[in-house]
Amino acid sequence: MDQAFQVDLRGVVDLLSRHLYSSPRVYLRELLQNGVDAITARGDGPGRIRIETGAELRVHDDGIGLTETEVHELLATIGRSSKRDELGLARHDFLGQFGIGLLSAFLVADEITVITRSARGGDAVRWTGFADGRYRVEPGTRDEPGTTVSLRPRLGASDWLTPATVTELAATYGELLPVDLTVDGRRITAGGPPWRAAYPDPGRRHAALDEYCRRVFGFAPFDAIDLEVPEAGLTGVAFVLPQPVTPTARGAHRVYLKRMLLAEDVEGLLPDWAFFVRCVVDAGELRPTAGREALYEDELLDAARDALGRQVRQWLVRLSETDPARLRAFLRLHHLGVKAMALRDDDMLRIVDRWLEFETSAGPMTLAEFRTRHRDGRYTADVDEFRRLAAVSGAQGVALVNGGYVYDADIIERLPAIDPDAVLPPLDPSELTSHFGVLDPETELALRPFLAVAQRAVDPLGCEVVIRDFDPASLPALYVTSRAARHQAELREARESADALWSDVLGALEGTAAVSDRPQLVINHRNPLARRITALTETGLIELAVQALYGQALLLGHHPLRAADTAVLNRSFLGLLDWAVHDPAPEDQ
Repeated sequence: MDQAFQVDLRGVVDLLSRHLYSSPRVYLRELLQNGVDAITARGDGPGRIRIETGAELRVHDDGIGLTETEVHELLATIGRSSKRDELGLARHDFLGQFGIGLLSAFLVADEITVITRSARGGDAVRWTGFADGRYRVEPGTRDEPGTTVSLRPRLGASDWLTPATVTELAATYGELLPVDLTVDGRRITAGGPPWRAAYPDPGRRHAALDEYCRRVFGFAPFDAIDLEVPEAGLTGVAFVLPQPVTPTARGAHRVYLKRMLLAEDVEGLLPDWAFFVRCVVDAGELRPTAGREALYEDELLDAARDALGRQVRQWLVRLSETDPARLRAFLRLHHLGVKAMALRDDDMLRIVDRWLEFETSAGPMTLAEFRTRHRDGRYTADVDEFRRLAAVSGAQGVALVNGGYVYDADIIERLPAIDPDAVLPPLDPSELTSHFGVLDPETELALRPFLAVAQRAVDPLGCEVVIRDFDPASLPALYVTSRAARHQAELREARESADALWSDVLGALEGTAAVSDRPQLVINHRNPLARRITALTETGLIELAVQALYGQALLLGHHPLRAADTAVLNRSFLGLLDWAVHDPAPEDQ
């Protein structure tokens, strides 16, 4: 014999409070939803919901009401949907479901009373439900069709039913509802979404939306973007933040479903790159999750998200065409978001190329301007590399763009997508040495003994010493490493940490490197100090001085220091200090 499950209502309420709803505050939203659905089902007017506070909370609506049979079907059965369908209460234009919605009231009350009279005819019915799972149905008293739900607060939940809290919750959830909503006679509904209201002129509309943004989000927006996705029944407005935010900032949006607030902090409504806007939208077709506090991820939400992203992008395109000064102001605030868009969108890439300034060795300028002025320009994908090479490359006539910030290098590499001629190659630092001046043969011949000693001083460090003549003259030495040299350095580090077998394999690979692949310590013969060092004749002093130049070049160039580099730096410093203060021998006096 089949048996019915026995439902422990207290357990169900505990489940709702712990796992379905984030807070007991949703009880009022559920009661409002039931009232709006009943008014929608009746369909003969805008309808009215009155809330009265006091010893108990009463929520009145003039909706379709219920017969005694419907009371049993809807209020005493958990999870049954077929009867709701028959009664016309499960169509897509309704907000919620009578049964599960009413159960949420048990989050704040141990006893719920429903007095209802059906517009289809019949007498009034009184239904009383208790948190322990009991209920009773008896004749009620009500002259007009509609429903009244009454709650007495449970122990410890009375704060949720105070006049101030009820008014706040009613305003939060229901201010945009298409019904006349009041709390203790005070009107709550404000005439619908402000972005759909009629205004005398665009200036009044702009001011009204600014004021709405201040009230809802607490900031005066940089601008407001109208949003519309017909297939999702969505309208709304995106407010552009007036201050910079990080790309990882949580983009929380205010979402209404059929003008009832779903939640104030919905994520995932817009693409991740649109972190610089906060939205308020009302949607008729998007699906809520079971707790009706977030949006259900499905194909419709994906399509709506893409459509909203396009509309934010189109706003930027219009701004670039109609108000460049305002676009520049926006880019100063939210360049990271636009850069993120430019990685996938050619229109955004054109905006970045034309309007967004990048750091270059010739000063801040846009990429388009940089390419026009510097046909043979280069870029570097590392901020430290840019800083150590900008002055040197500029002095050699090679302009450099700093592509080391977030998205910059990727954007530069994507430029040919909008213009095949917009090619900006990366800089290999070893290229710079080809622009340095070489010494005359006589000077080079005279410096050979010095070079031999200098090379022995840094040879254990895997470095090659060369002497060149270049600007700026204030720089005594430059440490230059090519891509191949960096690769060899990584091989050496891996070999040192590998086991014997892999150490031999990596050693064989390292052994194939050409001498020219080694990093170079380029001593600047144009620098007075460097020339005095090259004039030294004492072997020990030459070694100390060259090692000191090596360490200083590493530090100035923000290169990582290995243990061997640190040891050489300390040894050269102490050696030079000892040489500077040593007592001369008697015969030297």
